[in-house]
Amino acid sequence: MTLPSPDTLINRELGILAFQKRVLAQAEDPDMPLLERLKFLCIVSSNMDEFFEVRVAGLLEQIRAQSTQRSPDGLTPKQQYRAVSDAAHALVARQYELLNGEVIPALAGHGIHFLRRTHWNEAQAAWIRDYFHRELMPVLTPVGLDPSHPFPRVLNKSLNFAVELSGRDAFGRSSGAAVVQAPRALPRVIRMPEDIAGAEYGFVFLSSILHAHVGELFAGMTVEGCYQFRVTRNSDLFVDEEENKNLRETLAGELPQRHFGAAVRLEVADNCSESMANFLLEQFELDRDALYQVHGPVNLVRLMQVPDWVDRPELKFTPFKPALPARLAKKEKLFDEIRKGDILLHHPFESFQPVIDFIEEAAADPSVVAIRQTVYRTGTDSKLMQALIRAAQSGKEVTVVVELLARFDEDTNINWAQRLEQVGAHVVYGVVGHKTHAKLALVIRREDGQLRRYAHLGTGNYHARTARLYTDFGLLTCHEELTQDVNQLFTQITGLGKAGKMKRLWQSPFTLHGEIMAAIEREAENVRAGKPAAIVAKMNALLEPHVIAALYAASQAGVKIDLIIRGVCALRPGIAGLSDNIRVRSVVGRFLEHSRIFYFKNADGEELVYLSSADWMDRNFFRRIETCFPVLNPKLKKRVINEGLKPYLRDNVQAWEMLSDGSYRRKASRRAQPYCAQSDLLALYARQK
Repeated sequence: MTLPSPDTLINRELGILAFQKRVLAQAEDPDMPLLERLKFLCIVSSNMDEFFEVRVAGLLEQIRAQSTQRSPDGLTPKQQYRAVSDAAHALVARQYELLNGEVIPALAGHGIHFLRRTHWNEAQAAWIRDYFHRELMPVLTPVGLDPSHPFPRVLNKSLNFAVELSGRDAFGRSSGAAVVQAPRALPRVIRMPEDIAGAEYGFVFLSSILHAHVGELFAGMTVEGCYQFRVTRNSDLFVDEEENKNLRETLAGELPQRHFGAAVRLEVADNCSESMANFLLEQFELDRDALYQVHGPVNLVRLMQVPDWVDRPELKFTPFKPALPARLAKKEKLFDEIRKGDILLHHPFESFQPVIDFIEEAAADPSVVAIRQTVYRTGTDSKLMQALIRAAQSGKEVTVVVELLARFDEDTNINWAQRLEQVGAHVVYGVVGHKTHAKLALVIRREDGQLRRYAHLGTGNYHARTARLYTDFGLLTCHEELTQDVNQLFTQITGLGKAGKMKRLWQSPFTLHGEIMAAIEREAENVRAGKPAAIVAKMNALLEPHVIAALYAASQAGVKIDLIIRGVCALRPGIAGLSDNIRVRSVVGRFLEHSRIFYFKNADGEELVYLSSADWMDRNFFRRIETCFPVLNPKLKKRVINEGLKPYLRDNVQAWEMLSDGSYRRKASRRAQPYCAQSDLLALYARQK
């Protein structure tokens, strides 16, 4: 199939930044609870950190290598970097404008104050002086810059202060500049006692305290200026999986270097002098485009803790308790219930607890002989991992496929791998060159003299905390063909041999891409034959050019296509004669939309509904181990359609429509009754309790 021309595609990096604008719009929304608006500001900062650490870092590497390779939309690395820089600067400027112009003043109206040093009264200044001498000064190490004190190594994303000085110290030195690094153990926001703050909640930034007292670190010298700064570094790890003999040991050795990768962004306070800004850029070998001057803390992520410290329920989302499927409310044995029929879980509206119960019951059940599970992301205190450890200790055959290269979760996964190995579990690290991203757990149980397989297949990670924040689906099943396929996939990963044909699962890197392409083409063939045809797909990202070409061809044939894509979408909808039958929307709300659902009308038979761990991206199709599994039970299939697709196509509160130029506009509800998919699903499950 002919690939799409560059002018019919959206740039990936700009698409990511467009998504960040939609997240930032949550903080702009006056109807959003106030402390949640603050959280969304912090989420944007966290997302932008990763964007620079990975995506911008990659562009700069290409530029340094003088690469002329163009992106699918036809831009050179330099052209992409220029466009990204312009968009990122505008986004960050708007972020701080919101923080200072709307969110902080609104919080003050509710008795939640961020006390600036220019407004401290005498009592507040005295308390802060005492705090500085008691808690900060003993752990601060000022570094004067001179020939025997070169510019220090600055950790990735750490808080630092550049200090301009005049005068001479005790040794007669007059370097004129120093750096003070704030240890990561220090809190970036400090709560002041209520009687001192003069308000129920009074907070002061660590940067404000240091600014006020930095002169005490340089006795006898005059501080001419003090400016907070933060450098973001390339955090991609290079691990040659084919050359090293022990991936875990190699990775453990590489992780500390992440803190000192090549610099990609410099954030400084907006009052930073021109000379100091240029000096810092020179130290980090960055050009002017990499400089971000901000009015406020250089790391807004640290403000994420503030809503947890403030007991103001009216300023937060209404708490909810995830529902439990009616079949599981009776506390019957989980394996007995699964034998009666598949169980579908819709997180976070339904509890993640049945997944934990599935592994915990298996670990304690004497009839269970083996447990196998994939781990991509999980928590540091994961009950699932603890249950697997107990299962191995009790003599069960436990096999865990741990993905060591799950970005920013490498440390956690290495620790769990070590603990599992110590108790005799089989720990494997997937397949060289392919991240194991599939979400699978398999339990093998002896029943009436025979072995029966039970499985959990999901769209989300085995992470109890994110299961309360991300929308995902999971399926508990003992369907013979599905569980046989899951077993076969584990054998592929842990052993050696050619890939066998699976009966129900579509799998990357072998069959998923081809099956998706074939399913799209079937819809086109059906509409040409005068039969009903439709495609609805929900995912996090759409980038793979062959799939985009197939969707364009299906649109031209007359297939109605609805795409619900949370993040970046390279396809351009609504182009006459090419994609005028395609609609693209993004839903951004309280929960992170994370589930992957693929629906095909399939007029030649029953409707096809698949759930998957994979987005439609090159990496998911060709460089990862992924699964895509059918929902076979008609009632559960209807549930997926009615809960995972239809509400999001109807949403006119948190939905954004993508235009053909790649921009987004909020779906208006001027005439229609406002409808929010996530709120409706919360209400639906609240009624079912």
